[in-house]
Amino acid sequence: MNTKDLSLYHLIRPPAIDLQNPPVLFLFHGYGSDEADLFSFASELPGEYFIISVRAPFALQPFGYCWYAINFGASFGKWSDIEQASKSRDMILAFIDEAVDAYKLDSSRVNLLGFSQGTVLSYAVALSYPEKISNVVALSGYIDENLLMPDYTKKDHGHLHIYSSHGQVDQVIPPSWAQQIPGFLENLGVDFVYEEFPSGHGVSPQNFYSFKKWMEEHS
Repeated sequence: MNTKDLSLYHLIRPPAIDLQNPPVLFLFHGYGSDEADLFSFASELPGEYFIISVRAPFALQPFGYCWYAINFGASFGKWSDIEQASKSRDMILAFIDEAVDAYKLDSSRVNLLGFSQGTVLSYAVALSYPEKISNVVALSGYIDENLLMPDYTKKDHGHLHIYSSHGQVDQVIPPSWAQQIPGFLENLGVDFVYEEFPSGHGVSPQNFYSFKKWMEEHS
């Protein structure tokens, strides 16, 4: 099936079973990658999902894409462009509505899977707009409160389900950042699972099978 011409470039995998309005799983890649990266998981994920793997809007040189710029200059330390990240959050939110309408998907069963930057944005969307999201698989990322809408604490997060995982030797995003996630989600009343694996900034086979099992239980 060909992808539709929507606001963000993407790849799709229709569900393996014939459903009139299938649930949707959006995939959001990390910094410097593209829509093909996480799409490699698609054939292994639950067959009822309509999978949409999204390309981030900002191109990097010489290749790859990002959801927001990261400055790695030694004189400045390492910082994220919060304004650009907020724009991506809003673009993702709009794209979700656009894709659900274009592909005739179930708007009450919208699921997100992110890696690294894609996880940061997935948290930003789901915690800011919990009424729009069912489940989140958050791999190797963290919650950036600067990207959450001002009224997020007033929202009802009780129906949101989140699987969060991190590598214990991640040298890109410190494990200490991820270890703050459980307390944050508990305070919001989110149903979640948090796991760590003896890996770096990536998805180990053990991690993959763990979140896949979680998805099957929450589909």
